[in-house]
Amino acid sequence: MFQIKKTIVSEEILNKDFVCNLSACKGACCVDGDAGAPVEPEERVILEEIYPKVKPFLRQEGIEAIETQGTYITTENGELETPLIDGADCAYVTFDQKGTALCGIEEAYNKGLIDFRKPISCHLYPVRVQDYSSFSAVNYHQWYICDDACSLGKELQVPVYKFTKEALIRKFGEDWYKELEETAQKLQDEK
Repeated sequence: MFQIKKTIVSEEILNKDFVCNLSACKGACCVDGDAGAPVEPEERVILEEIYPKVKPFLRQEGIEAIETQGTYITTENGELETPLIDGADCAYVTFDQKGTALCGIEEAYNKGLIDFRKPISCHLYPVRVQDYSSFSAVNYHQWYICDDACSLGKELQVPVYKFTKEALIRKFGEDWYKELEETAQKLQDEK
């Protein structure tokens, strides 16, 4: 672990390799698990505002889940998440012709209809951020459904922090990421 500004960062994001391999996993992270994607407090309003533009990209089941539960939900623990379809798929999930899970929000973004790509937690994955009162913990989340992504990352020699560069900059800023790169280089030089 090391510190950058008000974050405590796990070295695993520097020394683990990862590149999403959608052809292998088919986007399982969007349909497996027992909870929706974490939503930041400031993303609540964004999800409400963009929903009319995202709705045409969604499946009927997703539309029904959102219109029943809302564009986000609050869990018993007070955490914010995307709603689920029957406790499984994220309500924003769509599928391509090959059965690969895609994000309806990101599809609207890619078409230039909205300027919000998707919840930051989705963009950051496999990096997970846990906010505390005086700092944020930045960790690598290992999940068996991403074994193919780890293999591809290793083959291509792409560490987690490089794979998630755009998302990390979106979350923490350019200066933070530059310091992360400097730390990665320093640790590499020490080996």
